[in-house]
Amino acid sequence: MILSRPALLRALRGAGALGLSALLLACSSAPNRPEPAPLPPDPKLLGMRQAWSADIGRVDFSLVVQVVGNAVGVASSEGRVSLLDARTGEPVWRAEVGTPLNAGVGHDGRMAAVVTTENELVALQDGKELWRQRLSAPSYTAPLVAGARVFVLGADRSVSAYDGQSGRRLWNQTRTGEALVLRQPGVLIPVGDTLVVGLSGRLVGLNPLNGTPRWEVPIATPRGTNDVERLVDLVAGVARQDAVVCTRAFQAALGCVDAARGALVWSKPAAGASGLSGDATQVLGIESDGTVVAWRRADGERAWSTSQLRYRKLSSPLLLGPALVVGDDAGRLHFLSRTDGALQTRVETDGSPIAATPVLAGSTLVVVTRAGRVLGLRPE
Repeated sequence: MILSRPALLRALRGAGALGLSALLLACSSAPNRPEPAPLPPDPKLLGMRQAWSADIGRVDFSLVVQVVGNAVGVASSEGRVSLLDARTGEPVWRAEVGTPLNAGVGHDGRMAAVVTTENELVALQDGKELWRQRLSAPSYTAPLVAGARVFVLGADRSVSAYDGQSGRRLWNQTRTGEALVLRQPGVLIPVGDTLVVGLSGRLVGLNPLNGTPRWEVPIATPRGTNDVERLVDLVAGVARQDAVVCTRAFQAALGCVDAARGALVWSKPAAGASGLSGDATQVLGIESDGTVVAWRRADGERAWSTSQLRYRKLSSPLLLGPALVVGDDAGRLHFLSRTDGALQTRVETDGSPIAATPVLAGSTLVVVTRAGRVLGLRPE
């Protein structure tokens, strides 16, 4: 449920014995969002063609599209899960979970895992269900499937590991935190032999064998007079270069952490709510008003910014060679120059919002819309 600020504050005051941790804050734009400026003419400096398309069913949850080799994991809100071959768009396999989804799709190229709205973790392989386990709390983060295990980040800020074949829970780590959590995907990634997780405003490194903490680095510190203002959860979509992981704290800051040493490289204030992309020289992201910003990876100073796409409800970005790709709520893909943010070309999809961060699979750009269209695009 999306609450206005007054309604949310009333709910906070009245939560009482129900516990504030049960209230989930969904990220949304203000209802009186300013009208965006007219789009500039398309310069058509880059040529993109549609190589294939597929339909998976409507996507109204926070889908994370993951690529392993040529396998692309996608799913519909109603629980249709597919691994697609990025070269052709044909399914490697399909499965029906039978329950609407909250989170997914995590996969390792063979086995996939999703979380349902009934708080069940479901593992799938070759189009068949392997197992399902009841979780103690909702999860809005795609499970991580790695090393014959499935890792889950819960909305109660718990982290759990499950055996990939049997579904037996191997370990569980819990911690208290701020009262509210975001109803959007958080950080859960492997870096070398460390499981890296976002917990409140901190990036935490865990031993994946037993969940023991190895290091903990703050990206942002909770501040403010109420729980809304103190919310600083880390959001999915990191800009990783070797062992250095750059991540965003919701509406507070972004920062880079050396995950090999568990040390903060830098942290800077930033007012954004979506994930990052980047390479060896830049970290790129979208601020809450739609301003696209590039920060220098070395020190976090701004390299450039552009406001030409403000108020268009942009997706998280994808850095694609010389271009930065972002989607908007009208189903357009905007290709911007990584040098200064200037528009390079624009691609129309089906007119429904872009539902997930675009991903690159081999030489194919894969895009998913809210209407459930999956498109494979390639350079002309």
